[in-house]
Amino acid sequence: MRSGSTLVAAALAIAAIAAAGIGVFEARRGGTKPATLEVRRDQNVLLVTIDTLRADVLGMYGGRARTPNLDALAAHGARFDFAHAHAPLTLPSHVSIMTGLYPYQHGIRDNSGYRVPAAMMTLAARLKAEGFATGAFVGGFPVAAQFGLDAGFDEYDDRFGRTQGPEDLRFAERRAAAVIAPAREWVARQRGRWFAWVHLYDPHAPYRPPAPFDSEYASDLYAGEVAYTDSALGPLFDVIRDVSRARPTLVVVTADHGEARGDHGEATHGVFAYESTLRVPLVMAQLAAPAAAGQVSGRQITAPVRHVDVLPTVLELVAARAAAPGDNTDEIAGRSLRDLLDGREETASARPSYFEAVSATLNRGWAPLRGILVGHRKYIDLPIPELYDLASDPHEVTNLAGSERAQMDVLEAQFRALHAPLPGARQTETADVQQRLRSLGYVSGTSAVKSHYTERDDPKMLVDIDQALVRGVDLTERGQTRDAIDAYRAILERRPDMPVASLHLAFLYWKIGDTQSAIATLRRARDAGARNPSLDTELGLYLAETGAVEDAMPLLSQAASGDAADVDAVNALGIAYARAGDPARALAAFERALKLDRSNHMAEENIGTVQLSRGRLDAARAAFAQAREMAPDSAAAWAGLGVVALKAGDRDGAIANWKKAVSLDPANFDALFNVGTTLLDAGRPGEARPYLEQFVRTAPEGRYARDVAGIRAVLARISEAKPPRDAR
Repeated sequence: MRSGSTLVAAALAIAAIAAAGIGVFEARRGGTKPATLEVRRDQNVLLVTIDTLRADVLGMYGGRARTPNLDALAAHGARFDFAHAHAPLTLPSHVSIMTGLYPYQHGIRDNSGYRVPAAMMTLAARLKAEGFATGAFVGGFPVAAQFGLDAGFDEYDDRFGRTQGPEDLRFAERRAAAVIAPAREWVARQRGRWFAWVHLYDPHAPYRPPAPFDSEYASDLYAGEVAYTDSALGPLFDVIRDVSRARPTLVVVTADHGEARGDHGEATHGVFAYESTLRVPLVMAQLAAPAAAGQVSGRQITAPVRHVDVLPTVLELVAARAAAPGDNTDEIAGRSLRDLLDGREETASARPSYFEAVSATLNRGWAPLRGILVGHRKYIDLPIPELYDLASDPHEVTNLAGSERAQMDVLEAQFRALHAPLPGARQTETADVQQRLRSLGYVSGTSAVKSHYTERDDPKMLVDIDQALVRGVDLTERGQTRDAIDAYRAILERRPDMPVASLHLAFLYWKIGDTQSAIATLRRARDAGARNPSLDTELGLYLAETGAVEDAMPLLSQAASGDAADVDAVNALGIAYARAGDPARALAAFERALKLDRSNHMAEENIGTVQLSRGRLDAARAAFAQAREMAPDSAAAWAGLGVVALKAGDRDGAIANWKKAVSLDPANFDALFNVGTTLLDAGRPGEARPYLEQFVRTAPEGRYARDVAGIRAVLARISEAKPPRDAR
C-alpha cells in the first residue's frame, strides 16, 4: 500500500440557452429621437463585461457573430465606435474600469502577483456608500475574489470551481448561462437600488461554443462563442426589462480587451497592444418603463473614449454625492461621457489614452510595451518605436516612426509627461493560483524585470516565442507531453533566461518521471541568469523529493525566510524536513504555511502525511478531513483519508476514498495503485483490473518502474488463471 506523494502539491450545470432570434429591446421606427441618458438618482446600474471580445466581431460593428440582444441594446442607447482599454489582460483592465485609474495608478499590472487594496475606492464601494445593494457574478478565475475586486460587494459569486493541474481546463471557467442564472435571481430579489456586475468569460480561448453554435460557426469558433454569449444575455435582459418598469436601469456593456486572432503574429492577447486587443466595444443604455422610454433611436458616437471614463460617467448619471475625504477621486484619469451621450460630440476634446502590455516584461524579461493614443494617432514606446495613424491605417500596417519624426516627438513628449512608472516588485503566487492561471492559457511566472532593454528584447522580435509558448500550453492540455517538451526546449535554446519556459519544461519532465531532467532544467535556468523565487522553490522541492535534501535546504530556506515568505517555499521546506527524517520541524513549517495562507489545503495534506508516518491516525485523519473541507475536489485529501481508513481497518472505506481520488484526478497514481491492489487483495480481481491496467498504462515509469513491472506481472497471472467470481 502506498501512503501517497501528497507532499507534492464538479462542473457546474449549464443553464438552458435562451432563444436569440429577436432582441429584448426594440428601437421604434418613425418619429424617433436620438437616445439620451438622464441623470437619475433613483436608477439601478448593470455592468456587463465580456472577456476577450473584439469590437469588430459584433453585429452592430459589422461583425460575423449574430448578436441580436447586444445590437438591440445599442439601438436603445449609445454605441461608442472608438473605445479603448488600457491593458490587454483581464485583471488590470477590470480594475481600470472599476476605479477610473490607469494601470500604473492603481498598480495592478498583470493577472498574477497583484491584489487590489481593500481601501481602493472601486465603483462597487462608491455605489455601496450611496445606498446601493451590490452583487458580482463572474465567470473566470482572473477576477476571483482573492484578487481583491470583491471589496464593496455584498455578494461576490465566483463559483467556477477548481483545476486539477495545468493540463486540465474543465473547471477553469463557467459558461455564461451558469453566471447569469444567479445574477438574475439576485436582481429579482432586490427591492431598492442595486448595482450588479456580470462578467462573462466565454470568448476566451480555447474556443468551444456549445450546440448549436459549434456547428453554426464551425469555421469560426470564436464568433460562435460570441454568438452564444449574446444569446445567454437574453434572460438577463428580460429580468432587467421587468425590474425597469418600477425603476430605470443604466446598462453598460464592454469588454476587458480584444483578441489578436493572429494579427501581427499574436495568437491570443497579452503581448501586444494593437487595435485587435486594445479596441473594445462599449454600449450604454438607460432602460425604463415603455411609457417613460418613449420613441428613441440609438446614438452612434465616434469620439475617442476610454475604460477609465466608465466610472465617472456612471457616478454622474446616478447623481452620486461628492467624494469622501481621503479617497482617490482627484486621481481619476477618466472623464464623464455625459456630453457625448447628450449629443454634444463636437464639444468633446480629444482624450489622450495611456495603455500598456507588461506581462511579458514581468514573466519573460521582454521590453515593456507602453504608449499613448491621442485622437487617431498612436505611439508605442519600445526599443523599436511605433507610430500609427489609425484613421487611414486601422490595422496598423505602416509604422510611421521613421517618416513622421515631428509627430512622433509630440506624442512621445505627451507619453513622457504622464510619468508612468514601470512595474515594481510583485508577490509570488501559490502553486494553486499558478496552476489555475496556466490552465487558462496565461503562461505567467515571477518577476523577470531587467534594468536595460535592447532591440533584442522588443516583443516584435520575439513573437515567434510567444507562439511557441501558446503552442506548449495547447500541447500540454491535449496530453501531447513529449511535443510540449520539444516546444519549450526550442524556446530555451533562444532565450535560456526565460524562467516561465524553464518552469513549464521542468514540470513536464517531472510529470513523466524524468526527475533528473527536471532538476537539470532549473539549474540551467539559474546558471543562465534567471533569478526568482519560483525557480528556487521548484528546484528545492524536486531536490528534496529525490532525496538530495542537503542541496535543497539552502534554496528553500532562503525563499522561505522573512515575514513575506513564499508560501510554497515554506511548504517545500517542510517537505525537505520530512524527507530528512525531522517530522517536528516539518510540521512546524506546514503550520507556518497555514498561518501565511489559511486556505492552503496542501499544507494540511502534508501534515496528514507526516502524522501518518508517525502512526498518529487521529491527527492524520483530522488534517486530511480539514484539507477536504478546504478543497472538496482535492484528490490528495481523499487519497490520504483512504490510507487512514485502511490503517484503521476500514477496507471498504479506504476503497471508496481512493475511487473518489482517482475520479477527481486520474494522475494520482498512488491512489490508483492502492485501489487496484486493495481490490485485488479483497478477492475482487474483475473490479481491480481496470485500475491496475490504468496504472500500468499511465504511471510514469521513471518514478514507478518497480510498481509498474509488478502490476504487469499480476495482470499476466490474472489473465492466465480462470477469473474467480468477485467477492461482493
